[in-house]
Amino acid sequence: MFAKKWTSALLATALMLPLPAFAAQGTSQGAGQAGAPVQKAAVQPADVVLSGGAVYTVDRNRNWAEAVAIRGNEIVYVGTNEGAKSYIGKTTKVTDLKGQMVLPGFIDSHTHASKTTGLIYSIDLFDAGTMEEYTQVISEFAKAHPKEVAFQGRGWSNPVAPGIGPRKEVLDAIVPAIPIALTSDDGHSLWVNTAALKLAGITKETKNPEGGIIERDPKTGEPSGTLREKAMDLVLSKIGGYTVQQYKAGIEEYQHKAVERGVTTVRDPDMLRYPNVLEAYEELSRENKLTIRFRNAITANPDKGPEQIAEFVKIRERNQNPLFQVNAVKIFMDGVVEGATAYLEKPYEHKHTNGELIWKPDVYNKTAAAVDKAGFQLHVHSIGDASTRVALDGMEYAEKQNGKHDARHSLVHLQLVNSDDIARFKKLGAVGIVQPFWFMQEEGYYDEIEVPYLGHERAEQEYPMKSFLNQGVHIASSSDYIVTPEFNPLHGIQQGITRIEDGVTDPAKIANPNERATLPDMVASFTIDGAYANHVDDITGSLEVGKKADLIVLDKNLFEIPATEIKNAKVILTLVEGKEVYSQKAGK
Repeated sequence: MFAKKWTSALLATALMLPLPAFAAQGTSQGAGQAGAPVQKAAVQPADVVLSGGAVYTVDRNRNWAEAVAIRGNEIVYVGTNEGAKSYIGKTTKVTDLKGQMVLPGFIDSHTHASKTTGLIYSIDLFDAGTMEEYTQVISEFAKAHPKEVAFQGRGWSNPVAPGIGPRKEVLDAIVPAIPIALTSDDGHSLWVNTAALKLAGITKETKNPEGGIIERDPKTGEPSGTLREKAMDLVLSKIGGYTVQQYKAGIEEYQHKAVERGVTTVRDPDMLRYPNVLEAYEELSRENKLTIRFRNAITANPDKGPEQIAEFVKIRERNQNPLFQVNAVKIFMDGVVEGATAYLEKPYEHKHTNGELIWKPDVYNKTAAAVDKAGFQLHVHSIGDASTRVALDGMEYAEKQNGKHDARHSLVHLQLVNSDDIARFKKLGAVGIVQPFWFMQEEGYYDEIEVPYLGHERAEQEYPMKSFLNQGVHIASSSDYIVTPEFNPLHGIQQGITRIEDGVTDPAKIANPNERATLPDMVASFTIDGAYANHVDDITGSLEVGKKADLIVLDKNLFEIPATEIKNAKVILTLVEGKEVYSQKAGK
């Protein structure tokens, strides 16, 4: 009953947005009011005209249109079907959309595209969900790769082994002599065997590194087999990573996945965090093998401080390809709730700790000021409320040092936020980057991790979004792929509206219901606000004359279907700068 009433309310909202009288956009040769007579001879023909559609422009006024004309890599007309006729020449490819929906290409503002490499070349545990299933997948992989000198993988879930995490003995029984290191699905914990601990020299006497935790057997004090945050590096630095060629293959595979889902612009924040990732992007850029737009971030080292920024400037200067640029600096401020490493204002319920602050505040402040002065955006991982306050303090420090300007520094994740800090986002011009895919009381995580670790009150206040929007804060959406393996933005849009797990109808299971966003809010977060967050709103994010022809066609109008069916809509065409990079009909 609740879902039906709420869906009706959504559709009522949609019905308030009919196709209005539209002030057509066009080149200087063909601009004018929709339906007004236009001299065809004065208009240079377009290469592509899409007409007969429900075109949601996501421009400043959230206008609707019927047709779009494209010449080269740019949009030259947005308006009525009648007005689009002036742009049709002998060689113009004309498509009758028959009412299908057109949107700007989706923007994923925080996605680990390069980590697709791990799904190709290592143990993939994402489809397994129990310790028995993990054991089977690992055993099969080990048997199929008998000559490996070390095994890596990813995808185990913290609720399967809460507390101190999975044990080394499980892996020792499968792979006793070869180091094995398996990253959790959230990327913040590492499950290792005894051979890996020996390789890294980790013993009972080894102290926790700053910003990291070596989980230990509560009786013996021996390392139990799970490493958190900076402690992960003790093993990963010894095992090594993937080659440039392997990363290139992973990034190309990601691009195939992205365009099928209508994603045309992303930010990958893993430059320099892993060897060979930056080099892979640079080679693909030189080889013209990038098919979507990347605005990536370099991960800063908390041990190096502001002196590392000079090297980042050099990296930015040598990468100015239209589809590949590095324009942000990633800061890992804290960890995650499931590892009890997210930095909280009040201690966790299950242990006497407030979590881990990975950066020293004074070093972060100086680094933030240097990043800001050099013209980079800050891109700060922040899960806990205390972490977000520290992150905002650094942005405020940078503003005082360098003066106020259009910096658009961003904070990513924002699982818990002190309500007093939301107003600071607006004051500082900071952008929130959220993962609406997580806006639910997920079975397993919510009852076994979030409530026991945070308590009911804090768990019920997780993942604010509407509160930010109400105060005029720019909010961009993202998937945090591969933490979210299925990163379809349409599913993210649905979750941002419903905030309830698929198939669940009990209204009591809606996660923080006051934070539900509207359909226009969610579409904007994956388009124009994503463009704003990545400093590309001058070229993409909305369907307007002069912008790049980044657009998608959907088989359904999202404003005419129940919110619970949005994820089922299909992308049937994706264009990036006017080039067809995916067509459902063509299958590619």
